[in-house]
Amino acid sequence: QTSQIRPYVVCAVLRGVTFDEVRYNSFIDLQDKLHQNICRKRTLVAIGAHDLDTLQGPFSYEALPPQEINFIPLKQEQNFRADALMEFYRSDMKLKKFLHIIENSPVYPVIYDSNRTVLSLPPIINGAHSAITLKTRNVFIECTATDLTKANIVLNTMVAMFSEYCENKFGVEPVEVVSYDGSTAIYPDLSCYKMEVALSDIIGPIGISLDETQVISLLNKMQLQAKLCSSNGEPCISVSVPPTRSDVLHARDLAEDVAIAYGYNNVPKSKPKSMTIGGRQPLNRFSDKIRAD
Repeated sequence: QTSQIRPYVVCAVLRGVTFDEVRYNSFIDLQDKLHQNICRKRTLVAIGAHDLDTLQGPFSYEALPPQEINFIPLKQEQNFRADALMEFYRSDMKLKKFLHIIENSPVYPVIYDSNRTVLSLPPIINGAHSAITLKTRNVFIECTATDLTKANIVLNTMVAMFSEYCENKFGVEPVEVVSYDGSTAIYPDLSCYKMEVALSDIIGPIGISLDETQVISLLNKMQLQAKLCSSNGEPCISVSVPPTRSDVLHARDLAEDVAIAYGYNNVPKSKPKSMTIGGRQPLNRFSDKIRAD
């Protein structure tokens, strides 16, 4: 049933986390910023963080009629039915703007633990039962989504930034997600991916003359591990892109990083060989209109 509303969920566990007021506020602030940007105001991805010690696995991700969902939402003391909760939040300045995402659906997404305790009603609100506090030591993070790629990026960003505060520094406990068809997947996927790029594809767009060793050094400054390799007998640069650099998709992205590390002010200035007027691509204008709607 979740395929009708938000088909994907990815999860991870951070154990032995030490929160103080600054770290806790930073954790909440990161979620808010991700929700506003890559999550497209929770339409693509919604993040839920829970105190794992208050819950009992395994967890289930379901889609049910709103009349069948009852729980106490975060920062409330009263039990609400899901449809009544939607009416309650129509006057909430922060949450009312997210109601349209699911309110017209015949089923609402909901996450339960094995005791049928509600963790969250994504993308609206978490349950009060599993709210994280300064005393929370083990954090269960779930991301429900309509876009699996974006969900993975968001989850990787969350765990990469806050696993620093785990007892086992940068240690992340994976979670197995079993789909309705029996297929399984392990999240988060924190593996690096490789790119092999010719030297000319990096320095050409910048307009500078650098050798492979210099380019590799500049890429390393930008937290990209790089080394010399060969492809079809031609020398090239192999770059290992970590999960925290989801913005690196193409050789032009590597060229941009090299230009930043080299220093834009150090790039020789030259007049263009032809005079043109810049303008937006029609496809980009069309895409922006769709996103706005």
